[in-house]
Amino acid sequence: MTTKMREEIDEIPAAAARLLDTQTDLIRDCASALKKADPKTVVTIARGSSDHAAYFLKYAVELQLGLPVASLGPSLASIYEAPLKLGHAAAFAVSQSGASPDIVAMARGARAGGATTISLVNTIASPLAETADFAVDIMAGPEIAVAATKSFVNSIVAGLAIIAAWSEDKVLVQAVDALPEHLQSALALDWSALLEPLREAESLYMLGRGPALAIAAEAALKCKETCELHAEAYSSAEVLHGPVSIVGRDFPVVAFAARDRAEASVAQTISKLAAGNAACFITSDKATGGEKLPFIATGHPITDALALIVPYYGFIESLSRARGFNPDKPVALKKVTETQ
Repeated sequence: MTTKMREEIDEIPAAAARLLDTQTDLIRDCASALKKADPKTVVTIARGSSDHAAYFLKYAVELQLGLPVASLGPSLASIYEAPLKLGHAAAFAVSQSGASPDIVAMARGARAGGATTISLVNTIASPLAETADFAVDIMAGPEIAVAATKSFVNSIVAGLAIIAAWSEDKVLVQAVDALPEHLQSALALDWSALLEPLREAESLYMLGRGPALAIAAEAALKCKETCELHAEAYSSAEVLHGPVSIVGRDFPVVAFAARDRAEASVAQTISKLAAGNAACFITSDKATGGEKLPFIATGHPITDALALIVPYYGFIESLSRARGFNPDKPVALKKVTETQ
């Protein structure tokens, strides 16, 4: 039986193509507004997988535009009612449902504080969409499985398209336009080498740097959501400053490395860990230890990182079933979580 999660993972390339085909004018309008506003900083507002998408976009903005990006705690608005001075800022609010009261309150507060606000939502008729200066429908389509997959990817694709137009980077524009094809190729990658090491595991680390660290964070969340498997995401540099102390011989470590300037650093960390640990894996050919996981080279370091999540999603759906769970309906979770 094919799960809804698997079906939705398989829809990722088509969903990305649909977004890029239908939202071009609005993406251009967002970029024009950002150029005109000329913000000195960017803030993000999100939770869960949407926050990991925002984390990815943080790195993209900082790398492409040189602007510092900070994540705002939604409780600043929803609980503490603290006004923020954001007259020289842009705000990206990311949400599948656009319905969580604390996210809506923080986006409203950001706009009231003077920020140019953009919401990336999969439900265009939503309070969050109504709150923002610009509301971009990420066009992922209905997502039935509790664990977000295609909506996570499309949130990033939408954000990257805006960033590419805002920065007027033709190379990134071309890389984003080519994403549907590369994501389709990524669907065919086989990460089943992870299945046996993680089937009986109790805990593991996900590593990355730069945009790939956001992918590691999303990967760790999916372990918890679909497999009841404890996983933590760390920078491949940070893991050596203490967390490495609990990495034993059979403690799995999965490293997400893109074809960027951080790849050698991530590979070096895995090589060190693999010397005393048989359960290390990495999406790079540069490591001298650990097992290599296949990857798609998209031709751009930022889109390279995004493509890594697609074969991982396919793997984690299989692992959930192998561990005796239904990945569509995690026992303790709901599709829409509304927090104050």
